[in-house]
Amino acid sequence: MSKELNRKCILSIKPYVPGKPVEEVERELGISNVIKLASNENPLGPSPKAVQAMCDIADKVSVYPDGNCYYLKNALSEHLGVTPDNLIVGNGSDEVIKLIAEAFLEEGEEAIVADPTFSEYDFAIKIMGGRTVVVPTKNLTHDLAAMADAVTDKTKLLFICNPNNPTGTIVGKRETDEFLASIPPGVITVFDEAYYEYVTDGDYPQTLEYVHQGKDVIVLRTFSKIFGLAGLRVGYGVARPELISLISRVKEPFNVNMMAQSAALASLDDLDHVIRSRALNEEGKEYLTKEFNRLGLPFISTQANFIWVQINADCRKVFSKMLRRGVIVRTGDIFGAPDVIRVTIGTAEQNRRFIEVLEGVLAEE
Repeated sequence: MSKELNRKCILSIKPYVPGKPVEEVERELGISNVIKLASNENPLGPSPKAVQAMCDIADKVSVYPDGNCYYLKNALSEHLGVTPDNLIVGNGSDEVIKLIAEAFLEEGEEAIVADPTFSEYDFAIKIMGGRTVVVPTKNLTHDLAAMADAVTDKTKLLFICNPNNPTGTIVGKRETDEFLASIPPGVITVFDEAYYEYVTDGDYPQTLEYVHQGKDVIVLRTFSKIFGLAGLRVGYGVARPELISLISRVKEPFNVNMMAQSAALASLDDLDHVIRSRALNEEGKEYLTKEFNRLGLPFISTQANFIWVQINADCRKVFSKMLRRGVIVRTGDIFGAPDVIRVTIGTAEQNRRFIEVLEGVLAEE
């Protein structure tokens, strides 16, 4: 009798299926000028300073990178008003999510997530043999009261994606304060703020205050979104030093490559690029929401760089037809919403083309 090779818990993991690269779509379909509005990337790309920094360091990649991300941590500490001991840098915030699960989650312990939300939390929980406790959103927003009620003596982690991916909704400061006050000791709350820089709502909680207060929280942010460095994979976590020290124990020694560190460091020196990116996003948001209203398509008001829109049609069919016309979006069926698409806010030209293609496809349905 053959012996099973795999850990049993990994069989419950649904592998992440990334979208095809634009070049592969163009080759397969025999088309050109494809635009990708599916992965919430910055349509302006990275800061020119980041590009130059990568060029400047290209001839040094024969040596290992700084395993402690010393210069990047120091720049982030000044940027955020924390100390370097409050920081851990990862190969994207995805890696930091996985490191958190590895550091804190014992087999059989529970972690609470919303539905729908970012799938990486469930992956990290299950790979450690943990149990994912799913709490439905309320009006497509995290139901913090219900999440607090779901805490048991087996709960170790709570994940709050704010703004939430895929809905773009946020939870406010008062409800977040009340939520944290109700969480018992020994439970760590992870605030995933990948889209932090896009938020304009004044009620958005400034979660670094919780770190300064010594609470059991971890705040995640990334250079993949507004900074335009998704291809380099660099994100970070902020928490009190005791938590950071524990997470660091499970970190690979050279997890963030030299190019990523250099580009991220340079990006922090070009906040004008962030301002331009935010302004472009706000203009695109205004245009798209007006167009959705014109088309009679319900959508969720967003605080991120994407919009969750109900198309009143089979999202897979609409996706396929739009794809053949050179526009890639994200389907809602993967989030349990078969009549929804999520579209990244692009440049003015990309947004206009998206609306033209969407309107044409929906007219055929």
